[in-house]
Amino acid sequence: MAINLQKGQRESINAPKFTIGLGWDTNATSTGAAFDLDASVFILGSNKKILSDQHFIFYNNLKSPGGSVEHTGDNLTGDGDGDDEQIIVDLSKVEDAAQEICIVVTIHDAESRKQNFGQVRNSFVRIFDGNTEILKYELEEDFSIETAVEFGRIYRKNNEWKFEAVGMGMKGGLEDFLNKYN
Repeated sequence: MAINLQKGQRESINAPKFTIGLGWDTNATSTGAAFDLDASVFILGSNKKILSDQHFIFYNNLKSPGGSVEHTGDNLTGDGDGDDEQIIVDLSKVEDAAQEICIVVTIHDAESRKQNFGQVRNSFVRIFDGNTEILKYELEEDFSIETAVEFGRIYRKNNEWKFEAVGMGMKGGLEDFLNKYN
């Protein structure tokens, strides 16, 4: 049975290979423009900085060096139930220099479309292995001005991998996270 996390809660990940599922729904009456939310992953070293440009995984760079993290592709609409985007993680392939894997979701062209996470509902991140859900974090905050949200992070501590439910928004979109981790 899956563990439902609260913001800030941490939980060990014992599966060496798993999938991160990210999901969301958008308000139909919000701006008239279609929403395009994008999942991204930043693989960071001990200095909290991205290891290299190739360690920024998103719809234009689907696989990390060594294949430890693989994005399965961009969902342009988010329609339907379940996961909208997925990321496959193989912890056995993560380089020794990597200490953290940050999972971020941003709204594409949010400024020009006048969109923010206040218009997004039912957001979640979950980790599952095959058909078994290991943990899930449902974002319940109202991010009324934010255009990017760090859903969670997987980090290494004492040779063990853990997941932390983060739920931290930024209003500068993906660029804010790129600046933070570069």
